[in-house]
Amino acid sequence: MARPREFDEQHAVERAMHAFWETGYEGTSTEQLCAATGLGRSSIYNTFTSKHALFRRSLRHYSQTAHQRQLELIEGAGPLRSKVRALLSRLIEEELEHGRRGCLAVNTVVELGGRDAEISTDLRRDFDQLIDAWRAAIERAQREGELGRDADPLALAQFVHSTVGGLRLMARSGADRAALENVLEVALTAL
Repeated sequence: MARPREFDEQHAVERAMHAFWETGYEGTSTEQLCAATGLGRSSIYNTFTSKHALFRRSLRHYSQTAHQRQLELIEGAGPLRSKVRALLSRLIEEELEHGRRGCLAVNTVVELGGRDAEISTDLRRDFDQLIDAWRAAIERAQREGELGRDADPLALAQFVHSTVGGLRLMARSGADRAALENVLEVALTAL
C-alpha cells in the first residue's frame, strides 16, 4: 500500500517557483529544489515526475497569481491611462523593493526562448490572455472617447504588454528609478 502524501503539493509548487525565479530553470539544481520545498529527491520525482514538469507547474502558478492581479486591474473601472500608470508604477515599486527579480515569465522567455516548445506554448497562451485583455480595455477606451479611434487596438495592446516586459527587464538589469519612470511616461504619451 502506498504511503499517503504528507506535504502540501501546492505549497511545494510555490516554493519551487521562488527557487526557479531566483536562479532560472537551468540554474536551479535538484538539490536547490529539495532545499526550497523541504522535499526529498524521490518525493519531488514521484509527485512531479521531472524537474521540467515541476517548472511548468511553477510557471503556471506564477501566471495564475501574477497575471491575475494584472487582469483585475485591466478589467476594472477607470480610465485606460490610469490603469497603465497604476500597473507600471506598481511594477517599478515591486522591482525596486524586492530585489529586481524581474518577471518569471519574461525571465523564462529570455532563458529558454524558442528552445522549449512546451514552455513557449504555455507562455504564449498566458501572454495572449493579457494582450486580449488590454485590447478589450483599449477598445472600450476608444468607444468612450478616451483614445482616438485611428489606432489599432491590438497593436496598442501589444505595445503595452511589451512595455511591461521591457520595464521588468530594465529593472532586473539595474536601471534606476528615473530610467524606469521615463519608460512609464513615454508609454502614457504613446497612448
